[in-house]
Amino acid sequence: MQDVKSASLGSAFSAIGNGVLWVLQNLAEAFYNIGYAVTHPMLWLNWSDKEAVMRFVYYGGSVEFFFAVTVLVLVLTAFGMWHRPFMWGCVRVMEGFANTVGRFFAWAGLLMVLQQIVIVFMQRIFTRPDIVMGFGIPMQFDISWYAEQLKLYNALIVALCVTYTFVQGGHVRVDLIYAAVRFRTKKVIDMFGSLFFMVPVAVLVWMYGWFFLWRHLIVPKPSASDTLERLVAKARALRWNVETIGFSPSGFSAYFLFKILLVAFAGLVFIQAIAFFYRSWLEFVEGQDSENKYLDKDTLGEGEEAFEGVH
Repeated sequence: MQDVKSASLGSAFSAIGNGVLWVLQNLAEAFYNIGYAVTHPMLWLNWSDKEAVMRFVYYGGSVEFFFAVTVLVLVLTAFGMWHRPFMWGCVRVMEGFANTVGRFFAWAGLLMVLQQIVIVFMQRIFTRPDIVMGFGIPMQFDISWYAEQLKLYNALIVALCVTYTFVQGGHVRVDLIYAAVRFRTKKVIDMFGSLFFMVPVAVLVWMYGWFFLWRHLIVPKPSASDTLERLVAKARALRWNVETIGFSPSGFSAYFLFKILLVAFAGLVFIQAIAFFYRSWLEFVEGQDSENKYLDKDTLGEGEEAFEGVH
């Protein structure tokens, strides 16, 4: 019995050692992969070449890409911890990107409201079965197409304004212990949450959404289990087959856009997770005086505090 336990313990340590070695090998290879990708861009960006398309599909959701991004983040983090102004610059760029994207696509909410009003008027007052829009070459679709398109505007707001809302502190939070702890304890909680909640979720959504997207854009359909060699072999039969099937005969027919938004959502959340970790670490190191430093928050102008107090 003792021998069996010893053998099991030895197997466990061996598996852990092999896992650590595998991670270290992939981290070391990531430097070469990044250099090779940068110096040979036409191997994966020349989409007139079918094999290049398949390489792009493979590497976008591959282990190699994951470790390449990890290495870049580790290098930026190490340099930023040594030279804090650089890390503050990274925070400002990433949060500025989130704010810019969010502020732009937030206007989709206004478009959604205006389009709903037009749909109601055309359907109930003018009793029209379709809507024609455009200059020169008109765009004519059934009213049900425009009604289903409203879901796209909603998806734009959810997927592309999520990190903007995070930067602005607009997400609903359930606080059990956070408010009662000290400032630096809050920063530790923030760093833990960004690394062990935001990053894993973003990576999982990206890995699932990446191949989910491409299965609705090209045939033969790629799979997450396909090796690079298999996908390159499939390239001979590659053709674009963009999904244009709606839920109803005359309904919205560009549902592939939702798959693109899923991947964009994962990318934005990952970037914001790194920005949040950086900000939390910097505020932890520099103290409470640096809280919300360089934070670009929207303001309602004079009297904002009174308005927020009402709400």
